[in-house]
Amino acid sequence: MSGALILPVDTLGRIRGAGQIWTGALLAMLIALVLAAWSVPTRADAETVPGPIAIGSKKFTESVILGETLRLLTLEAGHPARHRAELGGTRLLWGALLSGEIDVYPEYSGTLVREILSGQEAGTPEAMAAALAAVGIRATDSLGFQNTYAIAVPETLAEQLDLRRISDLRAHPDLRLGFSSEFLDRADGWPGLRARYRLPQERVQGLDHDLVYRGLAAGHLDVTVVYTTDAEIAHYGLRMLADDLGYFQDYQAILLYRAELEERAPAVVAAFRALEGRIDEPTMARMNGAVKLAGVAEQAAAAELLSETLGLEVEVTHLGFWRQLGQRTLEHLGLVGASLTAAILIAVPLGVLAARRPRLGQLILGLTGVIQTIPSLALFVFLIPWLGIGWLPTVVALFLYSLLPIVRNTYAGLSDIPVPIRESADVLGLTPAARLRRIELPLAANTILAGIKTSAVLNVGTATVAALIGAGGYGQPILTGIRLDDTALIMQGAIPSALLALFLQGLFELAERWVVPRGLRLKPAGESVSESRA
Repeated sequence: MSGALILPVDTLGRIRGAGQIWTGALLAMLIALVLAAWSVPTRADAETVPGPIAIGSKKFTESVILGETLRLLTLEAGHPARHRAELGGTRLLWGALLSGEIDVYPEYSGTLVREILSGQEAGTPEAMAAALAAVGIRATDSLGFQNTYAIAVPETLAEQLDLRRISDLRAHPDLRLGFSSEFLDRADGWPGLRARYRLPQERVQGLDHDLVYRGLAAGHLDVTVVYTTDAEIAHYGLRMLADDLGYFQDYQAILLYRAELEERAPAVVAAFRALEGRIDEPTMARMNGAVKLAGVAEQAAAAELLSETLGLEVEVTHLGFWRQLGQRTLEHLGLVGASLTAAILIAVPLGVLAARRPRLGQLILGLTGVIQTIPSLALFVFLIPWLGIGWLPTVVALFLYSLLPIVRNTYAGLSDIPVPIRESADVLGLTPAARLRRIELPLAANTILAGIKTSAVLNVGTATVAALIGAGGYGQPILTGIRLDDTALIMQGAIPSALLALFLQGLFELAERWVVPRGLRLKPAGESVSESRA
């Protein structure tokens, strides 16, 4: 055992400043804590006033324009407002309305009856109002226009195959269909349409609604579903097929709002109801076209809509590019910082436990590995019923995704410590806790930091998806850019996200130089194995 004694004495001599190293090992967590200082999402100035009316909108242009219209009306009524734009699909908005995370959002009567209140007897206005009242929700009358679904094909293809009605599609089973992902699964979507018309097509793709037009233009799709007020119908030369079996019901635009809003802000509800019957289909289609095709901002389109329909002149203020970038950066740093801090506090002890208890360790590594395989958007949506939308479910999801690299690298770093060093520490009479603190963690520090660095970089990229549930950050301009087919806007989120990932990687590499002694930074033979496990 004397040979074993020489090795740890030499090693301990190289890390005799272990107390300083142990303190310095917390630098990674300190970096994350500094980032978490901005963990509360920032909003525009008008949104920082306590108790604003929270307005939601779906992830398509018309809904965003109407959401902005409601925000401007709320401000004109003398009440602070915030617009949580592009939150996703119907179920997400409806759940947020029920939970009180939003107070109002634009909806459509057909969607309300066939999707939200599916299974309830809500076919008449009275029955629908009663069903909504039972859950504390009320609806306005129609805003004046209908935006229903329609099946559309390129005009040239329609002429070639003589397609005029949806029933005509039965004779062409090889046509390639592409629908929005929501339409594929909705009660009033593709399953019911296929059954009603007995359509034989099997080549059906699910994709974002804003991408289906590009798919048609590029020749990758033959048939899609459109909204009848979409400006792209005329722009791309599409023919809407007649709904000869009357599948698509009446989809009048309405507003759903919480009943308690009438007591909390009666003037705001009155302003909302002033829109009833004031917006016609050509006007709404023109507003959609101004945003989607002419590049007009949704705020400007909403202001024009109020001017034309209510004669209301409102002032629209725009955040400059740098201010928007700063706001998104603080939001993104908050998400990454809070989740990474929690991951470091939990994952390092879990990695230590996995190394000390091999059987339990396999379970820990297996569970964190399974979490890593769950698609990010699925995990975000899965957490919504328990945690709501926005910041909290995003931080929890990012925390879960951050666990595996840190746990695995901690486990690998500790497991790769040579047996003679462990034996010599026992001979020196060190307790397990002292051995961990003075020898094992300093020796494994660079491997652990590599895991933290990996988690931080992955965290930055995954956080962009969280814009779909209202968490903001760099994902917001990416999401809006995809919707508007605006590459420059996409780059406003993608480039800062990539730069932030590079910055954090460099920051943790500097932390590694400070935390890990120079002698221990020399790559040992087992490092490649450890890194591969990360």
